[in-house]
This record gives sequence, structure tokens and C-alpha cells, in this order.
Amino acid sequence: MAQDIEDNEWVRRFKEDKQRDQVFTSIVKKYQERIYWQIRRMVVSHQDADDVMQNVFIKAWKGLDSFREDAQLFTWLYRIAVNESLSFLEKQKRTASVSFDDVSESLENTLHSESGFDENKTIWKLQLAIQQLPDKQKLVFNLRYFEEMPYEEISQILDTSVGALKASYHYAVKKIEEYILHH
Repeated sequence: MAQDIEDNEWVRRFKEDKQRDQVFTSIVKKYQERIYWQIRRMVVSHQDADDVMQNVFIKAWKGLDSFREDAQLFTWLYRIAVNESLSFLEKQKRTASVSFDDVSESLENTLHSESGFDENKTIWKLQLAIQQLPDKQKLVFNLRYFEEMPYEEISQILDTSVGALKASYHYAVKKIEEYILHH
């Protein structure tokens, strides 16, 4: 997939140290909302998503000089967001020294406390169902369903084969359907 011309120019100017702060601000403005929602769908809480997003852009700032441009800038940022989200969830599990089920229950409780929550509404049932998925299936489902991202791009972000991604998505959809039918 061809790189965005604007992104190429920003990366070039960033590396040449021309208006580095302004260039990075433009990159953040362009991608922050999409990246925020990807993180939020993984970690659920707004405050946690903000914290993870700050880490994503700190890592992006530090790594942009060595960005090889063999992937799109957006794909590279998403990969950082995915890794930071997974690290955050892993750290939560370790810190709390609880099982994954307990973390899932905690994420579910966070959803229940969100303003406007109504477990009878389909969108909330969908969110609850997504929280029941293993992290990898959750990621694949979010990227494919909400972002409508092609499998090839997801494959670059998650460093997984397209076939494995299709299988993960298929299993995720089945589990979500089961959850919604029985709750």
C-alpha cells in the first residue's frame, strides 16, 4: 500500500529536524482520535486510554528518527498502540496478581459504570461481548470491525499471517454472537 504523501513529507521534515515540534503535532492531530479509540476498545477506561496514548506518542517521538518507512506511518503508530495496550493489560494482570477472568470482570465493571450504559442496548452488549474475547481476538475484531482495516494491514500491525487473522476474526465473531444470544 502506498505511503501517504503528506506522511512521507512529515517524516522527512522530522528527520531533518525542520520544525520537528510542529511536524509531530500535525502527526498527532491527524491520528490521535483513531488511535485513542483503538486503545480505548482494548483498555476500556478513558483515563487508562489517555495514559496509554501518551506512552504511544512518547515512543513514536523517540522512534520516528529510525522509522524505516517500509510500512505506512499509520500502521507503524497502530503497532505501537497495540503493543502499549497489550503491555498495559499485562501489567494490570501482574500488578493485581489476579487471573485473566478477574481482569475481564474488572473491564466489564468499568463498562457498567460508563455514563449512558444500558445492557439491553445492542452496542453495549457488543462491548460486553468483546471484553470476553482473548486479547488477540479482541484486537483483530476491533481492527477489522470498527476500523474496517484490510487483513493485509492488520497482518503488518500484528505480525501475523492473513490466514491466522481470518481464523481469529471468525472465532471472535462466533463468540460474540454466542454471548449476545445468551445474555
